Amino acid sequence: MIKEINIIDRKAAEQVLSVQLPAYKIEAEIIGYPDLPPLKDTANTLQITGETFYGYFTGEKLCGAISFKQEKGVLDIHRLIVHPEYFRKGIAQKLLNYIERRPMIKKMIVTTGAKNTPAVAFYLKNGFKEVKKIDVNKSLTITAFEKYLSSDSSN
Repeated sequence: MIKEINIIDRKAAEQVLSVQLPAYKIEAEIIGYPDLPPLKDTANTLQITGETFYGYFTGEKLCGAISFKQEKGVLDIHRLIVHPEYFRKGIAQKLLNYIERRPMIKKMIVTTGAKNTPAVAFYLKNGFKEVKKIDVNKSLTITAFEKYLSSDSSN
């Protein structure tokens, strides 16, 4: 079941962190960059992101989450995370599909590590187009994606 997470609540933030840290640890290994900023998050830093969070729950257990900011028809995905125990179960797809149905969205944008081939393939499969690569430093390049949605997102 997908439901909104009140990230201001400390227990909720800790629950998200318990998914985020192992998920980004895997990404760090895939892209060969152990210093990913999300690995430095704490419950406190998550609480002040200003992002909207939705979680995929099995019973009371949080298995995956998506967070974003939405402004002027643009939905900017900040994190799409699945606990490694729940990889390859369609959870990321369900979370993406869920937020894509939000009203008033004309475009979705997201970035991921350029070497994160599973994430790159996921976004391309879901109709995102690569718009640019950004060299953060000599060890990290990220790829920016965008996807325009039809003007009728009520279906």
